[in-house]
Amino acid sequence: MEKFNENDIHYQQAKKQVDKLRGFYGHLFSYIGVNLMIAYFNYTNLAPNESYFQFKNFFTATFWGIGLLAHALFVFLPNFDFAKKWEEKKIKEIMDKNK
Repeated sequence: MEKFNENDIHYQQAKKQVDKLRGFYGHLFSYIGVNLMIAYFNYTNLAPNESYFQFKNFFTATFWGIGLLAHALFVFLPNFDFAKKWEEKKIKEIMDKNK
């Protein structure tokens, strides 16, 4: 088994990507678990003959889902990360200025 040097730039990049993936999957599993509990609670508290398909029953799933989608874009589409590009540009600008 190959031993990786923690100072190696490729190791650091891979570790950063794994951390992003772990964060996303934690977010995804939380989303699924919490929304299943909310769906169960909403279903068991329906009035007689009341339809489950009302916006109030999907409010959390909808808006949290938008946040989850944004998180997925940042994790799985590396070119989508405009904040990182801005950060790298700003670091270079400050380093050039401090020379």
